[in-house]
Amino acid sequence: MSLRRPAKNQPENFEFSSSSLDAAKKIVSKYPKGKQQSAVMALLYIAQRQNANWIPLAAMKYIAKFLNMPYIKVYEVATFYTMYNLSPVGKHFIQVCTTTPCMIRGASKLVEACKEKISENEFELSSDKSCSWMEVECLGACVNAPMMQINDEYYEDLDKEKTLKILDKILKGETPKPGSYRGRINNEPENNRKTLMDYKNA
Repeated sequence: MSLRRPAKNQPENFEFSSSSLDAAKKIVSKYPKGKQQSAVMALLYIAQRQNANWIPLAAMKYIAKFLNMPYIKVYEVATFYTMYNLSPVGKHFIQVCTTTPCMIRGASKLVEACKEKISENEFELSSDKSCSWMEVECLGACVNAPMMQINDEYYEDLDKEKTLKILDKILKGETPKPGSYRGRINNEPENNRKTLMDYKNA
């Protein structure tokens, strides 16, 4: 894994919006007195969602003051966990799973689609700055491989053609429907259930 560094270009200031502030206060209130610093991961995620999918240094400093904790501790958390983006990734952040189950079901074709539609390189913003992509380890949807995650949504049972169509919609400012792209509900068998159907012979 490459070393994760904060973006060179950083905003000078950051503060929670009214909705983010309400969400942060609600989360902090759930912790016992003196343990509020444990909410740091949740607050970093709120900041990331508010700030177009990435966390600037100003947000880390803001959260440090909000939780009355040293800035370096917030920085350590943000730089350790890969779920936090330290530089702009665009409004739509595409994560393509290339772990074994997805790999053997054609994940490389999803990567090809991302290279064609977004950028040749991972972490590189598209020409309109709206999205970027990266390869990731298992996202826990192995039965519906290959798949990818866009922001908070899963797109499953994909191939290159379906991935290209999803990316086209994103680049047009549309929101593709998440879920299986072979019409399955959750991770049900594709040709109906085949087990526990005949309980008399079970």
